[in-house]
Amino acid sequence: MSLTIGLTGGIASGKSTVSKMFAQMGITVIDADIEARLAVEKGEKAYNDIVQYFGDEILHQDGSINRAKLGAIVFNNDEKRQALNSFVHPSVRNRMLAKKEQAEKEGEAVIVLDIPLLFESNLQYMADKVILVYVDESTQLQRLMKRNGLSEEEARARISSQMPLKDKIKLADYVIDNNGSVEETGRQLKQILDKWDVERAE
Repeated sequence: MSLTIGLTGGIASGKSTVSKMFAQMGITVIDADIEARLAVEKGEKAYNDIVQYFGDEILHQDGSINRAKLGAIVFNNDEKRQALNSFVHPSVRNRMLAKKEQAEKEGEAVIVLDIPLLFESNLQYMADKVILVYVDESTQLQRLMKRNGLSEEEARARISSQMPLKDKIKLADYVIDNNGSVEETGRQLKQILDKWDVERAE
């Protein structure tokens, strides 16, 4: 039986850092963001649904989706964001489950599902255990402003579009406090995996 770990966090919480740590340990990581990009490539069902709903103006000249343009439309419009999610999320879920099944068939002992909006989308059922990568609000704000070159107002708007990290704590099985150094984060991850008897390449 494989152990499926759901890995989640918030924007600029450092989830990608922990995801890379899993990959370096030789553990299979299935990334929702990558699957979401693949799900909206030309010819895919979600792509066709999006173009039908939003029109050709959200396309690049080569016919691919202009993610920045689409993002700007849905970011300020709940109804349109929900419509977009209804096109993309089922496809991403199916792609991730197919990859998970494949990894199980290949005898992988541990599979990580890297899902940013795991709790917001009620996807806990896909994992046996959930790890949350946590930072406090001020650290999250500073990191996001620095990483994406955003004003404080823009960064706050992006953070507030997700469930607050402090509300996710009680929903997770384990929390990695990522306010400190990368080394400290790595130590916490190893402690969790030791508790779960996860074998890994060091």
